[in-house]
Amino acid sequence: MLTKILITVLVIVVAMLYIRRPKEQSQSTRVNTKDLANNIKLKVAGYILIALSLTATAAYWYWDWSDGRKVVSVTIVSPASDESVVYQVRKKDITSNEITTINGIRIRLSNQERIIVANPVNE
Repeated sequence: MLTKILITVLVIVVAMLYIRRPKEQSQSTRVNTKDLANNIKLKVAGYILIALSLTATAAYWYWDWSDGRKVVSVTIVSPASDESVVYQVRKKDITSNEITTINGIRIRLSNQERIIVANPVNE
């Protein structure tokens, strides 16, 4: 987590230094077509890179959302008794000490109980 914060601060500092850099004074006022073409190519490449990044981010968010909505069978095994109970739970509703079933029942788990998560149930 600290690494992410440091990288973010580094990117912000570099961007601020780049923005505050004085513009170079061109000696001629004529527009060079080669420079203009290179600038357009860089802008197009930048826009393509941004579009690809946004598309990849959206795809990852969708995959994470759809994966969290999958229904799995959760078996709770209690060491005190030989009895086990099976519940249908969405993957996103499984935490370390609590699960919430599809029906909205919240089940708190003790430190001794063991949970077994089975493959997703076909819907």
